[in-house]
Amino acid sequence: MRSLRVDAVLVQAVIAGALSFAHLHDLAAAAGQSGWKAWACPISVDLLLVAAWRRLRILRTDGAPVRAAWLWFAVALSASLGANIATAGLLDLDHVPDWLSILVAGWPALAFLGGTLLVHAPGPRPQPTPAETEATGVERAPESVPEAVEAPATAPALPAPPPATPAVPAALVAHARKVADEHRARTGAPIDTDTLRVRLGVPAPMADAIAAQLA
Repeated sequence: MRSLRVDAVLVQAVIAGALSFAHLHDLAAAAGQSGWKAWACPISVDLLLVAAWRRLRILRTDGAPVRAAWLWFAVALSASLGANIATAGLLDLDHVPDWLSILVAGWPALAFLGGTLLVHAPGPRPQPTPAETEATGVERAPESVPEAVEAPATAPALPAPPPATPAVPAALVAHARKVADEHRARTGAPIDTDTLRVRLGVPAPMADAIAAQLA
């Protein structure tokens, strides 16, 4: 029973292939590919279809990406299916449009490109067998899991030492007093530390020390 089912599938495949081949030949002949060229076009389409399908099965078995193989399989299937539809009465084979003649004429170059890319596409890198690993003496080291590093205990923060009060010359204090008196007479308010620092051109710590002596 199994052999009968296989034979029926095989006969169906032969009939479908012969009809598709004939449709591609008729379309190529109508597009200006006369003589042996009209027979070469369907052969080119079928060969690309078979090559793409075989490459697709190999890539699937190896677990490699199959996007490129699917692309060229779709291109070849579209060419075969398009010829079958075009010769079903939807296209006047006596007046083939120019774009279709250009497409048929350029098909051999496209098929050659697709076949070349399918055949020479890089496959997955083979993994070394245990025997090869033992012969070369190279063995992949197991990945080490980093051990958890215990964070050191945080030491208690020590209080910051009080800043040293800069020594202020008496002459600078006297000058600052004049500046403060002038500011009070002009504004009616005591001079603040920032204004005093700007007027005297001294650092902030020294301005604080002078302001403390003027208070």
